[in-house]
Amino acid sequence: MTAQPELKYAPGDVLDVTVEKIVPGGHGLAFADGLTVFVDLPAVGDRVMARVREVKGKIAFADIVSIVEPSPSRIEPPCPYVGRCGGCNFQQMTYTAQLDAKLGILRDCLRRIGKLDYEGEIPIIPSPQEFTYRLRAQWHLDRGQNEIGYYARDSRELVAIAHCPILLPELDETLQRVRLEADWPSVWSDRGAVDAAVGDGESVSVDSSELGLKADEIILTAAGERYHFAADVFFQGNRFLIDTLIGVALGNASGDTALDLYCGVGLFTLPLARRFGRVTAVEEYGRAVGYTRKNVDAASLKNVEIVERSVGRFLAEHKRAEIDFALLDPPRSGTEKKTVLDLIRLRPKRVSYVSCDPSVLARDIRRFLDGGYAIDSIRALDLFPQTHHVETVVHLSLNHLASIS
Repeated sequence: MTAQPELKYAPGDVLDVTVEKIVPGGHGLAFADGLTVFVDLPAVGDRVMARVREVKGKIAFADIVSIVEPSPSRIEPPCPYVGRCGGCNFQQMTYTAQLDAKLGILRDCLRRIGKLDYEGEIPIIPSPQEFTYRLRAQWHLDRGQNEIGYYARDSRELVAIAHCPILLPELDETLQRVRLEADWPSVWSDRGAVDAAVGDGESVSVDSSELGLKADEIILTAAGERYHFAADVFFQGNRFLIDTLIGVALGNASGDTALDLYCGVGLFTLPLARRFGRVTAVEEYGRAVGYTRKNVDAASLKNVEIVERSVGRFLAEHKRAEIDFALLDPPRSGTEKKTVLDLIRLRPKRVSYVSCDPSVLARDIRRFLDGGYAIDSIRALDLFPQTHHVETVVHLSLNHLASIS
């Protein structure tokens, strides 16, 4: 029997495919003859005509040209920039479908990257607001266009934005004001950025060296605590889930000693200090450390030690001592392997790992499991509606035999 020649695919080819599931990155997984196809802006069950834009071996990346049969979960995106702006890639799905997709992505990463067949329940907490929820944003500048907006998907091309539906109204108004008041002839760089955040009331902080804007300090109240911060430091973005995130991350933890690693401005430091006898908060970025000190002092907390140092260096130099609880909330890129291993070496009795990237989370949780820890619970929070991103909190505890090794 003569073997059939292998099909060759090239950019520009249009394929008739059906989306089977959503995978990490928010792509839709589909198949053609001898080809795995990742389709952007999908909904599970869509049958689409998709144009290939890139081929790598037996994998292709494609854009939808037309929808032959829409999925029951497909809706019309309310934002006119979907498909051009690189931000929201889930607006074409119902909110229920978004949550299902995020849990699927999380479980896929745990299984494929973490080699973990976790059969326990993973609840996901929805955002009370599907839109108008973000209290922080970064916008990009283009002096050639005299415009402000977001970058297009997978590029540095600016998509000028008149309004952004996921921003809190005060933040969207700030976008309009910054555009209107920008002195474009004096902007010293062809491209730049604007960081903005809102606090309690209508307080706004805006930071942009290119526009000559310096971030004002603002205050936000969450979980009964008052946090001083500004647009040039990190703070959680979903105004309506910060209290919940704090509660989930801390769980029922209490005791004598706690570590707050990558503490930022002290979001978890303050509530930890009310439950533990001593808290050590570690943060490398000096501006954030300054706000941590201010927040701790304003709360009249005397049991917090603040360490301005990289978490990796702190753990490498830290002598083993009894630690009841360690909470770590690393940046999206995660934490280095040695840093995780150094934390495991210190043998905290319980660990709370907060992550916004399921693939990085799965990698690091595997290291904890190999180091003698067991998973107590996994819970997801939808801090980022309309996108494929999902926040996850994993609680782990040290196995008894590992604790005495």
